[in-house]
Amino acid sequence: MRKLLSADLYRLKRDKVFWICFLGMLLYTVLGMLGNCGQALRDTASFTYTLDMFYFIYNLPIGLLIAVFVSMFLGAEYGDGTIRNKLIVGHTRRDIYLANLVTNMVGGSLLLLAGLIGGLCGIPFMGTWKMGRMALVFILASAMCVAAYAAVFTLVGMLCSNKAVAAVLSILLFLGLMMIAVTLYYSLAEPEVVNGLIITAEGMQMGDPSPNPRYLTGLKREIYQFALDVLPTGQCIQMEELTAVHPVRMMVSSLVIAVGTTVCGIWAFGKKDLK
Repeated sequence: MRKLLSADLYRLKRDKVFWICFLGMLLYTVLGMLGNCGQALRDTASFTYTLDMFYFIYNLPIGLLIAVFVSMFLGAEYGDGTIRNKLIVGHTRRDIYLANLVTNMVGGSLLLLAGLIGGLCGIPFMGTWKMGRMALVFILASAMCVAAYAAVFTLVGMLCSNKAVAAVLSILLFLGLMMIAVTLYYSLAEPEVVNGLIITAEGMQMGDPSPNPRYLTGLKREIYQFALDVLPTGQCIQMEELTAVHPVRMMVSSLVIAVGTTVCGIWAFGKKDLK
């Protein structure tokens, strides 16, 4: 497996799609941070801004970038016949799968590193983090989330031999998970009470507070929060918004997803007909 991993890492180092994604992540975080810094400098009289509020913006696009580079990276192996050649020289399917998975995790970690580096450009404007050790917890949770993304999209890429189809499926899967996470997040963000608007002859006035029928309570709220903590996209939204309250649950969920999809992927790849 060492030779397989060495060869895959060499391919990663020369992969154009990966470096485009890397530069895209770096550019996204730098421009996003500078834009937020500009807003902070213009609005210092009414609100105090900190680096923590914007530093984790890399969480939103990282899943999409991993989906793109993993599907294209693995698709090239099928297109060039590399996987069949690896089998011919005696490598097992399990080793091939695991070598690709580790390579994809390394690539995802480098994309995360690009996001972390890009966010540092906000330090001269807003100083360092105010959340203390929780910043390290969020970074670790991001790394675990990257591992989960890499495992999921490796499963898709290894089981789909068509590069274009694998890319479309991976992107659609990410977008679907993101839509579910956004729905869960905004359902949980509903206020407990609402102030109704009353239209009078003098204009609109605020009415008395009343219970919000869309506010989630009890078991339903716990289920929504659990689902949001489990989904990698839900974890990323919470970290980007600094609303994550169960970081340990999130990291454990990412680990379970990574291990579970890897076990399923190795089994399914072992059954796949490689023509």
